[in-house]
Amino acid sequence: MKIAIVFGGSSYEHEISIVSAITMKKVLKNSELSFIFVDKNRDFYLIDSDNMKSSLFSSGKYKKSKNITLKSGGFFVDTMFGSKAIEIKVALNLIHGRDGEDGKIASLMEFYKVPFISPRVEASALSYNKLYTKFLAESLGVKVVEYQHLCKNDERKLTLSYPVIIKPVRLGSSIGVSIIKEESQLEYALDVAFEFDSDVIIEPFIDGVREYNQAGTKSKEWELSIIEEPQKEEFLDFEKKYMDFSRDEQVSKASISTELSDKIQETFKKIYDPLFLGSIIRCDFFVVGGEVLLNEINPIPGSMANYLFEDFEAMIERVASNLPKEHTIVIDYQYIDSIQQAKGKA
Repeated sequence: MKIAIVFGGSSYEHEISIVSAITMKKVLKNSELSFIFVDKNRDFYLIDSDNMKSSLFSSGKYKKSKNITLKSGGFFVDTMFGSKAIEIKVALNLIHGRDGEDGKIASLMEFYKVPFISPRVEASALSYNKLYTKFLAESLGVKVVEYQHLCKNDERKLTLSYPVIIKPVRLGSSIGVSIIKEESQLEYALDVAFEFDSDVIIEPFIDGVREYNQAGTKSKEWELSIIEEPQKEEFLDFEKKYMDFSRDEQVSKASISTELSDKIQETFKKIYDPLFLGSIIRCDFFVVGGEVLLNEINPIPGSMANYLFEDFEAMIERVASNLPKEHTIVIDYQYIDSIQQAKGKA
């Protein structure tokens, strides 16, 4: 299958996106891949598969690659003989953070009629923003971790008890995130978070909480990953998550009861369908007092959470063959014609 891996973007998570794309080269071994890099200026480049190394991007040598334009029907390379289409069956959106997860790329793909695997515009808007994710979950009857929302110009008054975790609303990969255990740390932690975003979410830091990751998609049928219980550390910082995004080997299944597994999977389905059709997402859950709470939605998880699936490549092909179709609107100008005819009769 011919797949375009779209990565990079104008995002704080730009480098993590590069790591994810390089990982896809290892994972999608039987597919014909085209690598489409979006640089910090949002220019598109076609990267030769043999050159898919992190140093190509950090050195700026990627600029010697062919420029790409996006037109109706797909990606095009300009040649001496005109524009040549890059033949693909589907584009896989691997831009983490802004541009990829906020709906910009999804909008472009839909506008130019490019088949793509990624959350659609509405799903992107709701899952990119941690506050809107809370609203979405609550509207679906899914329980969430208690939270407080603060804007940059709000009074810095905490309504939750310490310790708490502070997160920028529109960022992932632990960027700008702090755990604070006493009031003296609050001002500095908020200053750090507000460097990256105008809004923050504050949540109780639950020491020793049981956390589980569930990924999945729905093509013709549900395709759910194993449930993973991630390594237990107080906090996974940017560097640890950076390395985590390069995983390409399946991890071990969490040792949990069938009852808990069913609860997690049913909650995942409630969140996914129908808003996230056409995408592969990962939800991170906390289990507190036997209740499943949504922590976060990862609309474009690191390396697409390939390590949670038994046959990730085959699943990609099934998703690509069952993408949601945008409704076709017939425009026939009957209304304008009827007005013109009426004017002619007057």
